[in-house]
Amino acid sequence: MSISALAPLLAAIALLAAPSVCRAGYVDVLDTPAQTSALAAQRILNGAALAGNRVVVIGQRGHVLYSDDQGGTWTQASVPVSADLVAVHFPTATKGWAVGHSGVVLATTDGGKTWVKQLDGRAAAQAMLEYYEKHGADAALLGEAKRFADEGPDKPFLDVWFDDEKVGYVVGAFNLVFRTDDGGAHWVPWFDRTENPKRYHLYAVRRVGEDLYAAGEQGIVLKLDAKAQRFRAVRTPYDGTYFGITGKPGSVLAFGLRGNVYRSADGGASWQKVDTGIPVGLTGGAVTPDGRIVLVSQAGHTLVSSDSAATFVHLASEPPFPAAAVAAVGMNTLVVAGPRGVKTSHLP
Repeated sequence: MSISALAPLLAAIALLAAPSVCRAGYVDVLDTPAQTSALAAQRILNGAALAGNRVVVIGQRGHVLYSDDQGGTWTQASVPVSADLVAVHFPTATKGWAVGHSGVVLATTDGGKTWVKQLDGRAAAQAMLEYYEKHGADAALLGEAKRFADEGPDKPFLDVWFDDEKVGYVVGAFNLVFRTDDGGAHWVPWFDRTENPKRYHLYAVRRVGEDLYAAGEQGIVLKLDAKAQRFRAVRTPYDGTYFGITGKPGSVLAFGLRGNVYRSADGGASWQKVDTGIPVGLTGGAVTPDGRIVLVSQAGHTLVSSDSAATFVHLASEPPFPAAAVAAVGMNTLVVAGPRGVKTSHLP
């Protein structure tokens, strides 16, 4: 399996490689702005999103690029960190958030042209410790919060979702979940509000219809209980890793390793396997304006469904373009981000 094509696995592996001591001359990626590169659009890119009619892609070394002509040309954004970025989401045309390694959370108010750091692993670990100390957490939970603080900013956030410009969630390695209700001015740890006792990595958080889901390794799928303000476990038939959640009202999909896709038409109460015909990891999903569901793979497959994900057809792509993420731009245009950069393709 090509690890380089898979942003979530890159993030999980990279957390093991973060420096534990400050070496002479070492400058933390959290304190180093992303460098401008004429080749940024051809380097490793891990996430893609729409900011109104603009397309924004994010990736390695803090690179963020945006396009106002459906991927025809790209401009590099100003970013205050050089940590690898993994996921991006815009709830409005101007306000968006991106997350990545070293626990970084970035925000923009101008559609992705310039970014500021709202949170990083240092501040997140300290916020977690202070929150659970203040709220009288039990010894086990407080011990985990202290361990996170002691280990430093070595744990990535792997996905981000905002319902609007105020309320949002970030999820990541070892069950990391933070929520904000003021646009990221303050972040509250939800480490204790998930039914994830083994602290599996959470690779995705997405709202589909009325429901907010998170998904990750070992087949874990969580669904937000809005009344209780907790993520409840949802059982699926698969115990392998899910890399993403997508879908539309009445049809939610969890997709991941070895081409596995499971679909629920009843809000997660039951799930059915969808045959994709491919044996490789599915890494990104999107929904077109006319309701077609698109999935992309680490080997360059593009799968499209016109029947709410009951079936998928393969679109030919020569040469294949390995993907980490996809965004549907207009009715028939896809922007695909991956280890070879960014590419625009068209649906029939």
